[in-house]
Amino acid sequence: MTWRVGLLGLVALVASACASPGRASPPAAGQPQPTSAPATTLAASPAPTTTTMTTTTTAGRAGTGYVFPVRPSSEVSYGRTHHDYPATDIFAPCGSQVLAPVTGTVQEVSRIDRWDPASDLGARRGGLSVSIVGRDGVRYYGSHLSFIAAGIAPGAVVRAGQVIGKVGRTGSARATACHLHFGLSPACGPGDWAVRRGVVYPWPYLDAWRRGSSSSPAAAVARWRAVHHPC
Repeated sequence: MTWRVGLLGLVALVASACASPGRASPPAAGQPQPTSAPATTLAASPAPTTTTMTTTTTAGRAGTGYVFPVRPSSEVSYGRTHHDYPATDIFAPCGSQVLAPVTGTVQEVSRIDRWDPASDLGARRGGLSVSIVGRDGVRYYGSHLSFIAAGIAPGAVVRAGQVIGKVGRTGSARATACHLHFGLSPACGPGDWAVRRGVVYPWPYLDAWRRGSSSSPAAAVARWRAVHHPC
């Protein structure tokens, strides 16, 4: 008789547990704890990092604000000086992605490396290059690329963070490590290579964009233009 009472009690206990899902009894002392996280903790998990072809900006959206022009930015190096004129050489592994630093319109594109060390013409030193006039009125110039993306042509609209090419060493950079020459200038006409290559040091703005802050070179470029009247 005693074993029947015990069996009935066990059945009642199992029925009670099945009738209350989600309220499982805690494990007995000495037993291992479950290794899977409770379902209610999933909502608190951080969102995964984006893997799209554009980077996020200070506004948190591709196509707005300013973007560091080389990805991944964690693998680049650059200084605060430059030979002859204000610009910044951003050294990065060959083939690193070159991004549009702002939303704007492509002004000039050079898809063929015509630089000849014998003549060393200034207009051809950049090798493969792209210049973009941003909505802020500043022209952004990148050169020594190894590749320029399809669709990047004069008049094309690009968005901040859009991939426009790859880091290389074309033009006068053939004997150096791969890098992106990066220059800031007023939006004068095509062909003004001596201005296009850079008139204001970019490194303070690169520092800001790299850490996710927004800093515009528009005022500095406007001051230079007011003094020098290049166009």
